[in-house]
Amino acid sequence: MSDLIREIQALAPSALIELFALDTRNLDGGTLTYFHAGTNSVVQPIVWQGIEYLPMPVEAEGFDLVTQGTSPRPKFRVANVGGLFSAEARDYDDLVNCKVTRKRTHAKYLDSVNFPNGINPDANPAELYPDQMWFVNRKTNETNEMIEWELVSAFDLKNVMLPARQIIQNSCPFIYRSAECGYTDNRFFDKSDNPTWDQRLDVCAKRFTSCERRFPAPQVVRFGGFPGAMRYADS
Repeated sequence: MSDLIREIQALAPSALIELFALDTRNLDGGTLTYFHAGTNSVVQPIVWQGIEYLPMPVEAEGFDLVTQGTSPRPKFRVANVGGLFSAEARDYDDLVNCKVTRKRTHAKYLDSVNFPNGINPDANPAELYPDQMWFVNRKTNETNEMIEWELVSAFDLKNVMLPARQIIQNSCPFIYRSAECGYTDNRFFDKSDNPTWDQRLDVCAKRFTSCERRFPAPQVVRFGGFPGAMRYADS
């Protein structure tokens, strides 16, 4: 049983930390911004997986996943302090189609730098819930005090044809140790998926078995290919 599962089942689990990454790099001059909403009375910057998330006046709701009916469309509201986000919306086409990634972990697993004297024996960047990726569908409200956007999943984006990339059964397109890959452990493997102590030999063979070595059960295998895809011959 992983530490995360034990923490979820604990009688008094540590606070759930919710973090966001706003990616506007699909637009000219766009950037990648990391922030958190200050939940659980956290009002200072949070460092997670070596990245600093700044506190911002944000409200986000409606992320519950459903198996029937229409897909959820979360609401994402930001305080429009000094017109900062009005300027962002104006410069970047209301942020339409920009990606919002929701990340979650528990406070006990945060980087040691967040704690007194920089000490946290439970710090573990691998203990996290699967990232949720959403896209800005439209701006739904704007006042002097706040701006609200509606988010959708990739399947609900307008004018998007699926699949958006080639379906390959046993080849992962993710960049190794990127945010999409999600592998951050200090265990290294060579091109044949054999353990190695030499970080210079740390590469990924891009196979499903490569992911299995890096994400042993009960962790979620973060494979970007399509292992269930079959090849059909022309009749």
